[in-house]
Amino acid sequence: MNLSNYGEFPADIPVIAEDELFLYPFMISPLFLSDEDNIDAATKAIEESSLVIVCSTKPGHDGERTSDSLYEAGVIGSIMRKVSLPDGRVKVLFQGLARATTLYEVSSKPHIAHVAVLEPINNDSPKLDALLEIVREKVRMLSGVSNYFPPDLLRTIEENHDHNRIIDLICSTVKLKKEQAYKIFVEVDTEKRYMHLVDYLIEEIEANKLQKEIKSKVHTKIEKVNKEYFLKEQLKQIQKELGTDTQREEEIEEYRKKLESKKSKMDKEAYKEINKQIDRFSRMHPDSSDASMTQTYLEWVLEIPFGEEAKKALKVNDVSEQLNKDHFSLKKPKERIVEYFAVKELMELRGIKSDGGDAGAILCFSGPPGVGKTSLANSIAQALKRPLIRIALGGLEDVNELRGHRRTYVGAMPGRITQGLIDAKKMNPVIVLDEIDKVSRSLRGDPTAALLEILDPEQNKEFRDYYLNFNIDLRKVIFIATANDVGNIPAPLRDRMEFITISSYTPQEKFEIANRYLIPQELKKHGLKRSELSISKPALKELIHSYTREAGVRNLRRRLAEMSRKVARDILENPELKKVSLSVKNLKDYFDKTVFEIEKTTKKPVVGVVNGLAWTAVGGDVLKIESIRIKGKGILTLTGSLGDVMKESARIAFSVVKTLIDTNKIEIDSNNIPKTFKEKEDKVNVPSSEVYKRYDLHVHVPDGATPKDGPSAGIAMCSVIASILSSKKIRSEIAMTGEVSLTGDVLPIGGLKEKLIAAHKANMSKVLIPSKNYERDLEDIPKEVRDSLEIISVGRIEEVLAEVLI
Repeated sequence: MNLSNYGEFPADIPVIAEDELFLYPFMISPLFLSDEDNIDAATKAIEESSLVIVCSTKPGHDGERTSDSLYEAGVIGSIMRKVSLPDGRVKVLFQGLARATTLYEVSSKPHIAHVAVLEPINNDSPKLDALLEIVREKVRMLSGVSNYFPPDLLRTIEENHDHNRIIDLICSTVKLKKEQAYKIFVEVDTEKRYMHLVDYLIEEIEANKLQKEIKSKVHTKIEKVNKEYFLKEQLKQIQKELGTDTQREEEIEEYRKKLESKKSKMDKEAYKEINKQIDRFSRMHPDSSDASMTQTYLEWVLEIPFGEEAKKALKVNDVSEQLNKDHFSLKKPKERIVEYFAVKELMELRGIKSDGGDAGAILCFSGPPGVGKTSLANSIAQALKRPLIRIALGGLEDVNELRGHRRTYVGAMPGRITQGLIDAKKMNPVIVLDEIDKVSRSLRGDPTAALLEILDPEQNKEFRDYYLNFNIDLRKVIFIATANDVGNIPAPLRDRMEFITISSYTPQEKFEIANRYLIPQELKKHGLKRSELSISKPALKELIHSYTREAGVRNLRRRLAEMSRKVARDILENPELKKVSLSVKNLKDYFDKTVFEIEKTTKKPVVGVVNGLAWTAVGGDVLKIESIRIKGKGILTLTGSLGDVMKESARIAFSVVKTLIDTNKIEIDSNNIPKTFKEKEDKVNVPSSEVYKRYDLHVHVPDGATPKDGPSAGIAMCSVIASILSSKKIRSEIAMTGEVSLTGDVLPIGGLKEKLIAAHKANMSKVLIPSKNYERDLEDIPKEVRDSLEIISVGRIEEVLAEVLI
């Protein structure tokens, strides 16, 4: 190659760095220059009509322009044209002339190096022709399995006899890495260059043969599925070549083994459905969406514990012991639970099987929050040594949450009942349906309708989960429901359950529960020893009375936890402190503020104020009913967020009092009746009935923001209206509850236990209750409450007024 037109070599010429291309002597290629060093080198070469050397950057040094970041060898050539682009870059057309190497750097701004041409050696070796034929043969083979070489280039390689030019042509066509390309490029021994090239061509031929073989194997499958699976199929064939594609077959075989192991314990319908899905899964394409959905189904159903049951024999004594160990008081609920399991044990001992196997009444524990409904279920599960599954129904509005979703939907899964059995790993767990009174109805169905089947012993032997598509036998499951307000449960569902009412705790019961259970449990949770805390009896009673307002003991537990945290902190901050003692005096140091639960009676008689008794979701309460009279026309005004039933009760009470006044059963002092000036002057005797015609009455039930309803305040309404019209005082130490009829009869009410507990807490001395409640409900009242109150039975409103009016 003649470089004489450009002077003698070695020579000092500008250096251009190239990041992307690897250039060869025969190439004419455009170069896009963006950095100042390259632009300055190109400009200098054009101005001085000199050659330039283009050197590639080493791997990992893209963008760098130092001597160390460039390969020493490169292509000497001339710049045929230079064009400045709008984006600030410069485009030059470069023609390569020869291979050369930089000997040393002359300057860095612009980059100039002392360059020598790489002259080939062994160019006339007798081996070269033989090597050339081998290379041509390998090129022909590579072109047969790849598309690297166009026909024109193959013809050039066949006809040309310039060894180094042929090597450069082939290297520029095939996909060489920079290190491979540079190794062949910088070699001056033509024979060694051929040897390196042959080694690379053999590797490339083998790789392309394997790729072509893989493509041919997957060709038939690519026709059946979308072309987007092409890469996945290639990967699959590669894995098959490596012997790693047996996972799917192993999974299917594992599913079949699991199914066969459960076959004897499941019914034919379930076996048939699962087996059908396994066969279907084995025929599916592994990358289809149906395959993924079916596999998820198989994993769910094969986890169902068909035939697996807790083996412990039912012993009613164990249940009784566990209930007594875990719960204080609750005598009647405990008795009913023990009776329930006594029937089951007797039937088992005598070998009697009912139509529903373990079927029987479904128990529902009803009562205010925190009285121990869920913990009773925990104790039952513990006594029976069965797993406990809790399903929270509060706010549930989608029926598919219970029945399962049909498999056609994306993200479908079994219902909560089936999931509960899977979690329990037994077919006879205790399932607690918590807050069954708070199930919602929506456009997605009515979950209470699904519960009808689940809780009916005649139907749940064939409970069908939509996701499974076969029946499950739920007869062995013990269902226990909990509810706060039974009235919110639909009547058909109520009919399938037996309710065990758990009432509010008395202060003494709370004291015992705190002493026996809550305090030891909280001390253990907070890492405290029993010897490190002492709480006096009066302090604990004050805590229960003044710092909690509830029917149960949940807030009391929170207060005790709060106390334990502060005690733990005191012990850490004062290492010399061995014991913390709580008394009534220092109780305020450990608790923020009191919650006045029920206002104590003042024992001072007042006109127009009476103590009524009310039932609430958190226990009983004392309601003060107030009344005033204003000169008017006999209008009755009612305030205090009263419901329709309570308003009607007040109107009935007003009518009853009017009747009593008209029949002189309530004496009215004539001085209490407003008179006109003329009536006063003439000293006219005004009839008693004028008292309710000449006064407007305003009856108010504090507090105004709390909604109130129900008929049980009837006798209290009568008393307060009679008091304000007759100006007679009402004994403030008396509380009362009872509905009144239009004829003056006192009718029975509900929630008597909670109401009497509230009267006891308010230090009432006497309580008036309907006769029928006195006859049938008095035994349910705690002895502590009965001993502290004088409970009087009343059947007529006249008896009530005789007791309360002074």
